[in-house]
Amino acid sequence: MGYVDEILTRVERQYPEQAEFKQAVTEVLESLRPVIERDEAHYRKEALLERLTTPDRQLLFRVAWVDDEGQTQVNNAYRVQFNNAIGPYKGGLRLHPSVNLSIIKFLGFEQIFKNALTGLPIGGGKGGCDFDPKGRSDREIMAFCQSFMTELARYIGADIDVPAGDIGTGAREIGYLFGQYKRLKGTYEGVLTGKGLAFGGSLVRTEATGYGLLYLVDELVKDHGSSLAGKTLTVSGAGNVAIYAIKKAQALGAKVVTCSDSSGWVYDEAGIDVELLQEVKEVKRARLTEYVAKRPSATYHEGRGVWSVKTDIALPCATQNELTLADAKQLVANGVYAVAEGANMPTTLEATKYLQEQGVLFVPGKAANAGGVAVSALEMSQNSERLSWSFEKTDEELKQIMQNIYYNIKEAALEYDRPDDFVLGANIAGFKKVAQAMEAQGVY
Repeated sequence: MGYVDEILTRVERQYPEQAEFKQAVTEVLESLRPVIERDEAHYRKEALLERLTTPDRQLLFRVAWVDDEGQTQVNNAYRVQFNNAIGPYKGGLRLHPSVNLSIIKFLGFEQIFKNALTGLPIGGGKGGCDFDPKGRSDREIMAFCQSFMTELARYIGADIDVPAGDIGTGAREIGYLFGQYKRLKGTYEGVLTGKGLAFGGSLVRTEATGYGLLYLVDELVKDHGSSLAGKTLTVSGAGNVAIYAIKKAQALGAKVVTCSDSSGWVYDEAGIDVELLQEVKEVKRARLTEYVAKRPSATYHEGRGVWSVKTDIALPCATQNELTLADAKQLVANGVYAVAEGANMPTTLEATKYLQEQGVLFVPGKAANAGGVAVSALEMSQNSERLSWSFEKTDEELKQIMQNIYYNIKEAALEYDRPDDFVLGANIAGFKKVAQAMEAQGVY
């Protein structure tokens, strides 16, 4: 049995119930075969894949807090510090009822390679809690965040582990978390990113993942002799990533005709009105039915269906495994040209394989959605320097990072005779950097 197969078997045996984590490991290791097989004896002797797929540290803890009715609530929280070979652990905190150890481990594992691809000195980690912020008052959110940080604070720091926002964790939550950290530690440091601009946050952080996605897609399309101008795009989601992906896509001349939330999806033949979408989702925190009520050109559909719409480029920006094999077949039948992941692992392994076999340009999330963590790392730099960069400077840095990511993953794929295999390219480019750092630092 080859080394890669040994590790896949080992992960399956050790974590049989962790479906998302096993999926992420399988996707990465399968594409690393060409690298590992070139020097299998060396990697096996160093136990590099065992070390890479085993987190440095897994923290599981209880969060008890009191709601507005005086009732004590209890949630399960996690922080997985996966790998710090190239810098402090870095990764978001997800607040959602679906959060479990498998999801946090998959996200943390992906983060290792995503962070390496940015070219910035940040390692991989992730955290979260099965707390649902929807419908909670500001006081309840504050009570939860303070209790959460009371436990987490002992394990993080500006040069140790720097959490950020994620699903359910926006500027409000980061503010409460930072305030509690400061109270507990008596120190003002860049321990969290995604902070408000008044206390160390960075311009462009809100827009970063969506903008970065489009900067990479724009480079992809240009490199293949085309342009985003005049292209039709379909986007899933209606959160932060989706909104700013739509906004940047329109600025680059594309027409985005869909968005979605957990209840249903919208088709807008005139193109999504991003200002109205922001009003509905960010200001009112309402359902997309309100968007359709104010937009005559739009129709609302219950359930799933975004990927049934004819499109040139599809951008899944909602959640993991939202784009299935059946969806991929619909996209191909409708002539899709490219798919780039705005969310983390939103495409199933079967769908990814099918899209690639059909000649669709496919860019995985660890490359395509790295803009968010890239600007988080730029926020860390600004905090360390006690500086605040302009929007233009930060945006230009983001654009350069995303363009560099595209060409790095392209070149890694070419090196192994797999042109346009951006899954392989992203995994190999990220792996090589992390592996080199791990070997240089000895066994630890």
